Formats: sequence, structure tokens, C-alpha cells
Amino acid sequence: MALTTHDVDRFEATRPRLEAIAYRLLGSASEAEDAVQETFLRWQAADVDRIEVPKAWLTKVLTNLCLNQLTSARARRETYVGQWLPEPLLAGDPMLGPADTAEQRESVSYAVLTLLERLTPNERAVYVLKEAFDYPHREIAEILEITEATSQQIFHRAKKHVAAGKARTEIDEAAARRIVEEFLAAAISGKTEPLVKLLTSDAIAVGDGGGKVPARAKAFEGALAVAKFMRGLFKPAPVKRAMVGGSPEIHVSTANGGPAILAVVDGRVVGVVCLEIGADGIVAFRSQVNPDKLERATEVWAATEHGEPLFHAF
Repeated sequence: MALTTHDVDRFEATRPRLEAIAYRLLGSASEAEDAVQETFLRWQAADVDRIEVPKAWLTKVLTNLCLNQLTSARARRETYVGQWLPEPLLAGDPMLGPADTAEQRESVSYAVLTLLERLTPNERAVYVLKEAFDYPHREIAEILEITEATSQQIFHRAKKHVAAGKARTEIDEAAARRIVEEFLAAAISGKTEPLVKLLTSDAIAVGDGGGKVPARAKAFEGALAVAKFMRGLFKPAPVKRAMVGGSPEIHVSTANGGPAILAVVDGRVVGVVCLEIGADGIVAFRSQVNPDKLERATEVWAATEHGEPLFHAF
């Protein structure tokens, strides 16, 4: 059945919300776009005049497509080269979705997206729909074809898992930026001790190169090990410049609502380091250097204003 212009417009009005849901569920912008496009094809094939609540129908179709994707993704990630991390989204990317409440902002943070990988597909779906989009459990139950009580139980379990893995205390944006700038100054000093002082004792550093860019398969753990790694990361070396195609500009920016360090070569984002900062210092560095997961970041970077770099690395 051919869609009318009005039917297409109705779908397009929901696209931003659908993309934001799909990104939180999948942790991948490209996969989120594919899921939303498949939802449109389902809409196109349906008798839309008989759909009483299009928003609910589209959300159910999209969520179940994402659940299928998550199930198959688990198998794929078992063969993924090295660590798998979500695709980072820079400030201004519409796929980040609503950010009016603390819950909405937190649900798309890089730290929480990483933690969501530990949940079952159903736990992730319930958590995202409730925490980020405030769907009532009655509607979530209808979407997932479970009981309302089961939805509530799943949500409490998922929220407990996520809370257990987060930094203990959040700090404000200005303070976070100061810490990032202090870290970069310490990193290029070539000294380990100033770096150690900025980290929590249980700090970690993990990177995703996707087998295309060198990244350690196992996370660095502990302040001293992380500090030594970070000191070496910013140490100049011709092989590093050759690997990324030049001497990267280093910017302090924002990704997924949190502090981030961007490495940019000739307008191309070649690395995004997302920092998790707690009251006691830097808790985690999560570095995305897989070029397949930086294409969207490069597009957004090119379309937005940004200041001068702090320095050139390598």
C-alpha cells in the first residue's frame, strides 16, 4: 500500500525519537539508522489507516527490531577483535535525543552505554524506555509482550546493575573540563606522578580499535598502569603520525554529554577519548579509535564550530 505524503510526514515526525531510542539500545549510530529505516519499511507495508496510535506502533516495531539485532550482535562481538565500545556521539548530534532530565542525560553517557552491554536485551530495552523516555510500565509491557509486573522487576534489576558500575559522584561540567586540561598538561609533561594524582586508585583505560588501529585487547587497570599508558600515548613518535596520517590536533570537547578528548587530523576525527570523572578523580578512559565508528563524529565535527586545539600530539 502506497503511503500518502501525510503518512510519510507522520513517520518523519517520529524519526528523531526513534533514532535516539535505537542508538541507546544498540550503541551504534549506523545500526540505529538501519533499524529506523527498517521500521519505515514496515510502516510502508502496513495498513496505516488501521493503526490507532502510530507512535506506540512504531516504537514497538523498532524496539523488537533492536532486540533481534542485540541478540545477533552478542554472537558477533564474541569474534570482535579486541574490546568493543559504543560509537561516540559529539555534542550537537540529534541522535543523542532528549537531555531535559538527569536520567535522560545519564542514559546516553558513554559510561552508561558501556554498562548497558552487560544487560540482557530485555533488560536494556526496559531500562532505556523507562529511564530515558519515561514510558510507563504498562506500555513497555505491551511493547515487549510481558506483564507489567515483569517489566517493573526487570527495570529494578537493570537499574541496580547500572548503578553498581557508575562513578560514585558526578561533578559539574566546568570542573570536569579543568580536570581534563590538567590531565593533558600532565600527559605531555612526560612525568608519571602528576598523572597518578589525577586518577582514582582503581582507574581503568580501555580502547576499541576494531582490529584496524592498534588497541590493547585487555584494559589497563590501576592508577599507575593507566598513568604509564597515557604518558606513552602522548609521547611523540613517527610511527604514530604515520598511522593516523599526520600530527593530530588535540581538543577538549564533549561526547555523549560528558568530557572527551578529540584527536583530529585534517578535519577527520581519528580518536575520541571519553573520560568518566568522579569526586575522587578520573575513573576511566574509554578510547574509540576504530575508524568505522568515527565517521559520524567527523561529520558532526565538520558541521559545528570549535576553537583552536590545545596542542598537536606526536
